[in-house]
Amino acid sequence: MDEKSTNSRLLIALVMVVLFGVIVLQYVCPSSDCQLLHLGSLSKSRDNAPQSQAGGIDSANGGNAGDPYVAEDGALSRFVPHFNFTTKDLDRVIDFNINGDDVIVFLHIQKTGGTTFGRHLVRNIHLERPCECHAGQKKCTCYRPGKKETWLFSRFSTGWSCGLHADWTELTNCVPSKMSVKEPPETQKLPRKYHYITILRDPVWRYLSEWRHVQRGATWKASVHWCDGRAPTLAELPSCYGGDDWSGCSLEEFMACPYNLANNRQTRMLADLSLVGCYNLTAMSEQERGAVLLESAKRNLRRMAFFGLTEYQRKTQYLFERTFRLAFIAPFTQLNGTRAASVEVEPDTQRRIRQLNQWDVELYEYARDLFLQRYQFARQQERRQARERRQQARRRLRTKGQPPPGTRGAASAAVTKPTKSPQMLGSPQQQQLEGAPDQSQNQLPPEWTLDDQNAGSWEESDARAVESWWDADENDSIEDYMENVEQW
Repeated sequence: MDEKSTNSRLLIALVMVVLFGVIVLQYVCPSSDCQLLHLGSLSKSRDNAPQSQAGGIDSANGGNAGDPYVAEDGALSRFVPHFNFTTKDLDRVIDFNINGDDVIVFLHIQKTGGTTFGRHLVRNIHLERPCECHAGQKKCTCYRPGKKETWLFSRFSTGWSCGLHADWTELTNCVPSKMSVKEPPETQKLPRKYHYITILRDPVWRYLSEWRHVQRGATWKASVHWCDGRAPTLAELPSCYGGDDWSGCSLEEFMACPYNLANNRQTRMLADLSLVGCYNLTAMSEQERGAVLLESAKRNLRRMAFFGLTEYQRKTQYLFERTFRLAFIAPFTQLNGTRAASVEVEPDTQRRIRQLNQWDVELYEYARDLFLQRYQFARQQERRQARERRQQARRRLRTKGQPPPGTRGAASAAVTKPTKSPQMLGSPQQQQLEGAPDQSQNQLPPEWTLDDQNAGSWEESDARAVESWWDADENDSIEDYMENVEQW
């Protein structure tokens, strides 16, 4: 009995220690940081990302496990565009000079997953000089290589320097002056370039997430809402609650407040508020005001260097990497278990939320269409470049007098080829043809490599191009056409 009692006590003690460790871990290690810890081992090959956390990626695309950028929301496999965009709108590649004076400015809209994305910016990018982040400190130091100058203006690098959750109107008027104070203009060789970025989210789920956040007692009372040189008066921007916060409010109460800034928040934060008299609601009718704000938000979003969508984490990562020629260390993960997702909302209530956020609904549809068209355009460009490299490799082999593949001469040369010599295996292309192992399989997709400066060269390896060329016919017309048709 004594031995059994002792074993029982040890088992109970062990269970208590494990539970205590789990509780402590939740406080010590933020959720996104913990994700980076267990995802770090996957950085060698993004194709191995956990599909169970990606929202059923394979099942949404007929088991297409080789492509990590398939539809992440379980939508139809083929995307049908509804808006017409110019090539300038779709072709987003920024010549971001981290060693110069370029600055990325992150416009952080509440409850869009911006906190997770902001942590990716300071903790998860391959850099020659990584951001310095210390335990217990909310901000990281993100200096350029060899300089004490920041290249990132965001919550986790410079803090809320322009106010809590500053919008487009505030940031565009505040960032240049704040950066000039931190880094005097006389130290600059060239004018500083600002590249604005943001993250958007489905309006209904963003609205519910903000309600749950406010219900727990959170407020953004410290937000300044600066516009045209002043903050709004109390008459222009009344409060929805009388106490210190709005904790415990029901969804009905949250929706009933006509001054609730949660309504159409994404449109308002991306628009130029000076066009509608800032927060003076008497300057024009509500319908006219909403239309002006929506068009301004669309225009600013279209001109931004980059924007991502919470519902498309992998595509967001892909487009950011391609836009700025920077590579993330660990892949993004699609996590659908948010607080908003746990809320049971009746269809009638969802319709009311969409009505309250009609401008955000239109903006998100526009943004989603632009986002997916940019993604489609980028993948088509990759295929076109890969095809051109195959053609160049084919021409090089022809110039050297080697017979084209698939012919009797090529077969006979393969049978009677002499013993390989170092001269014959001098180039990576020849090594690939002779059966050397393909090292490109261990690189981050879409077949990008990092140079010595830790910036993406974004070139598919010639070895892999020649390998795929072996299976190509001499006449590439059908293949070239199919490669330009995006398969989701």
